[in-house]
Amino acid sequence: MEITPEQKPGPEGRSDAAGNSLRADHDRRQARRALWRQRGRRTTSGLNVVLAVALATVLVVMLNYAAYRYFPQRWDLSSRHFFALSDKTMNMLHETRGEVHLITLFESKMVLGDEIRRLLDAYVYAASSINGLDIIVESVDPDRDLVRTRELTETYDVTEPNVVVVVLGGRHKVIADKDFVDYERLIDSSAMAQGQLRVEQKKRGFQGEQMISSAIQGLAQSQRPLVYFLTGHGERDIEEFSKSPGYAAIARALRRDNMDVRPLLLAEGGRVPEDGSALVIAGPDRRLSDAEVARIGEYLDRSGRVLLLTDPGTATGLERLMETWGVKLGRDVVVGLTLTGRELFVREYGDHPITKSLSGVVTMFYAPRSVEALEEAGATERGAADRPRVTPLAITREGWAEFSPGQNPARFDEGTDRAGPVSVAVAVERGVAGGLQMGLRPTRLVVVGDSDFVSNGALQGGVGGNSDFMLNVVNWLVDREELMAIPAKAPMDLRLDMDERQARAAFVLLTVALPLTAAVFGLMVWFARRR
Repeated sequence: MEITPEQKPGPEGRSDAAGNSLRADHDRRQARRALWRQRGRRTTSGLNVVLAVALATVLVVMLNYAAYRYFPQRWDLSSRHFFALSDKTMNMLHETRGEVHLITLFESKMVLGDEIRRLLDAYVYAASSINGLDIIVESVDPDRDLVRTRELTETYDVTEPNVVVVVLGGRHKVIADKDFVDYERLIDSSAMAQGQLRVEQKKRGFQGEQMISSAIQGLAQSQRPLVYFLTGHGERDIEEFSKSPGYAAIARALRRDNMDVRPLLLAEGGRVPEDGSALVIAGPDRRLSDAEVARIGEYLDRSGRVLLLTDPGTATGLERLMETWGVKLGRDVVVGLTLTGRELFVREYGDHPITKSLSGVVTMFYAPRSVEALEEAGATERGAADRPRVTPLAITREGWAEFSPGQNPARFDEGTDRAGPVSVAVAVERGVAGGLQMGLRPTRLVVVGDSDFVSNGALQGGVGGNSDFMLNVVNWLVDREELMAIPAKAPMDLRLDMDERQARAAFVLLTVALPLTAAVFGLMVWFARRR
């Protein structure tokens, strides 16, 4: 093939090709430089953002630490202030000194664990602003920390999980999880009419503050209250573990409530010891001597504290003494419509510090005798200003005072028996009202017409209010009732009043319609961006 001169590349053609190549190389280099500059700007911008976020995080952490360390503040913005401590608790904490150790021993399935922990955090925060008081919370998982659990079991007599151990000044108190909840116990009357006993429990409130504050107050006392149990007349034995006559369970409950419990043989002479905070006479089945009755009377006259648990059909020799204090012991048996007619369920209480926390709680007595206020109590032996004030504690309206205890089954006989209301327990106080605040110690006396209701067997198989009633009585006698009046926090009860059709519509709307709508909008945005 012959190449014409026009087809031969000349110097100008070679120069144009080289120039184009150089320009292309230059453009590529410029594009790479621009790409790297863009990447560098994005990297620098990203590093600036990361550094700014890191600095902001450090600043927030520093400010929070400084605020926590030097300016501790806490606000309860909840609508009902569920975990806010009451004024009574705050006053008690300001008077408490030392280190309070709160140990929670909760299983992972513990229902109230979070509520109790948040309440304990409120105590820690409150103590942070009080000089001389330090509250420390320790959480122990009994399923994982076996060594620490064993130490708590041996040191603090912990026999069950889900408890809070309060330790102060070498003394301690164990609070079970069931004590943090105020239950309303309801007896099914229709089932009882068919010969069946059915008691239903309904959660009415959270009383964690009352339990924790009462424990701290009791442990902060300079001396543990000493409660004497009279012996020598067939009384209940605080060292007996058998079901029927034994009182070992209630004695253990009193010790766990930071009290000392000891027997007292008054027949050996002398009078009730001055170091005793209260004297308990639990179910004597033999008469006390006149000298012993006189010593008990002298003890009451010098601002003593006595709890008398007396059973029907028993002459103790204390009847006349009780009358001088305005109390009448009935010669009857108070019965009600129960399985055997011998159990008496009481759910109505008088207006008294002992019973403020028992509203809605059922206490079960076993064939008690009536115990009521005597008309014109003490008027013949004391002036009207010094007359004992008698308050009914436990009252039954459905039951009646039976004067023919041999009837089986028991039935109400018009004209012979006495219909309710009948009282089976009273509290007596003599002295200036509010005398404790003025340094005056009033005399206090509680009389209950039954001693079986806090025996070992009754506490094991009762309805739940028996031990609460007994502990409240003893706490009142030893002047530890100040924090018993802290009310339980009612749980928020939110209910949707919907019928079945509305419930189905709400289910479809929440679980189908709303998620499907979000998915449709998401697909629409995705398709729009694809175009």
